[in-house]
Amino acid sequence: MAVAFDAVLARIKDVCKRNGLLILSVLSVTIGCLLGFFLRTRRLSQQEISYFQFPGELLMRMLKMLILPLVVSSLMSGLAALDAKTSSRLGIITVTYYLWTTFVAVIVGIIMVSIIHPGGAAQKETTEEGGKPIMSSADALLDLIRNMFPANLVEATFKQYRTKSIPIIKSNKASSESTTRRIIIYGVQDENGSNVQNFALDITPPPEVIYKSEPGTSDGMNVLGIVIFSATMGIMLGRMGNSGVPLVSFCQCLNESVMKIVAVAVWYFPFGIVFLIAGKILEMDDPSAIGKKLGFYAITVVCGLVVHGLFILPMMYFFITKKNPIVFIRGILQALLIALATSSSSATLPITFKCLLENNHVDRRIARFVLPVGATINMDGTALYEAVAAIFIAQVNNYELDFGQIITISITATAASIGAAGIPQAGLVTMVIVLTSVGLPTDDITLIIAVDWALDRFRTMINVLGDALAAGIMAHICRKEFIKDGDEVPLICETKPINIHQIVAYQRNGCVKTMNESRGPETVKGFQHHIPVQVEQEESPVENHTKKSNSKDHCTIEINELETNV
Repeated sequence: MAVAFDAVLARIKDVCKRNGLLILSVLSVTIGCLLGFFLRTRRLSQQEISYFQFPGELLMRMLKMLILPLVVSSLMSGLAALDAKTSSRLGIITVTYYLWTTFVAVIVGIIMVSIIHPGGAAQKETTEEGGKPIMSSADALLDLIRNMFPANLVEATFKQYRTKSIPIIKSNKASSESTTRRIIIYGVQDENGSNVQNFALDITPPPEVIYKSEPGTSDGMNVLGIVIFSATMGIMLGRMGNSGVPLVSFCQCLNESVMKIVAVAVWYFPFGIVFLIAGKILEMDDPSAIGKKLGFYAITVVCGLVVHGLFILPMMYFFITKKNPIVFIRGILQALLIALATSSSSATLPITFKCLLENNHVDRRIARFVLPVGATINMDGTALYEAVAAIFIAQVNNYELDFGQIITISITATAASIGAAGIPQAGLVTMVIVLTSVGLPTDDITLIIAVDWALDRFRTMINVLGDALAAGIMAHICRKEFIKDGDEVPLICETKPINIHQIVAYQRNGCVKTMNESRGPETVKGFQHHIPVQVEQEESPVENHTKKSNSKDHCTIEINELETNV
């Protein structure tokens, strides 16, 4: 009995040791929800809520601090390590897969909103924000293309381009006296009906207001432009050969150091998650009133995300790789919890890297390319959400959509989700493109803002899950190219150390000759610009024999910057 108890206790300790951070994260999410609903009864002031949210704010600032160095270093080093054929094949397959899964997510959302029909239970209310001008779909699409090519890379790290609509009052002074002024005379009778009093009203119609588009900026990192620049730079560095090695080595070392920072900072996350989630619950409006108006809408979005994230994406992973998706998803649970807490796929990027490399053992070169690109353009949850929201607004306005308009919504939602930055609630901005494509009123976006903060967290989880599963699928599809590439040219900072017995064998038999014969000229050439190994032999065999008899074989290793001389 005691032996069985000790075995169970050892098993529990082993599980806690391996999954301690994951268990703490789950507990922190639960405690944050309970603490938030409990503190709602205390009626805290806005100032007290802001103080309470401070530890959660630190968590978000930590994660955002790591986005820029991680995206730049991972894309540059990942693409520079691949040859032109492999990188182009990987890029085409990855982007095609992302577009396909996003389109499937949109179709799932359209089917769910058509079956549940949440627009019948919602009531449209007049809001104060109804008269505000909102950016047109043409401006939103052009801004997406402009952000792909930032004019200033330094500015792109904290701002992105956004067209602003400025109202201009158009007045015609020449014809103001003749045409615009109208005098209307009203006759009002007394109670007896005997006397009639005339009132003259001089009515001037309101001036004509036109909106002029002017260039502007909005706060937030231009992730799309940085990704395009970093990917281009990485491809060019790979083609430069030996002259590009120093910069590639710098990017790889920067990537490794960022991942080590993440490994240390990750232990603060459970503490920050508690205050992040509890603070959001404290800011929430009356849950019962929101549930009555938008309950079915929220259920529709969550059901669509569950179908896409827990059934369709794992099935695609299983059919392509013939591996168990549950094991793979279990390895990235930590990243999914961080996505739930932060509602930002870009902020979750460092944790996703850590989970894929340490738990699921995905090739570094694939993860360095697939994850940053996925965090920018792969927005399955956002695309599903935008399609559901567009049809929901149409249902609220009793607007019947034909088959052509539904196809238009599916295509525009797929395209608009690509431009949604990986920041919280960015989908509301790109929603304008979807609504204007079928003539729906853009002012009705204010209907769904009340529940957007909660649904944003769930769709971010699906976005992160899609990125991680895509990395696993790409690692399986491109495994032959990467095995071949890995045998010929190993990556800097990722080569395995040479065994001391191999060095002794090389010293006895002639290292340079043996390597030329066994590995071939191309391999030696690849090794020479990564880890040059030079072994000097004694000229006199007699002296060498005397040294062997007196002392053991030994070698001297001299490390000089990027070279290792043996």
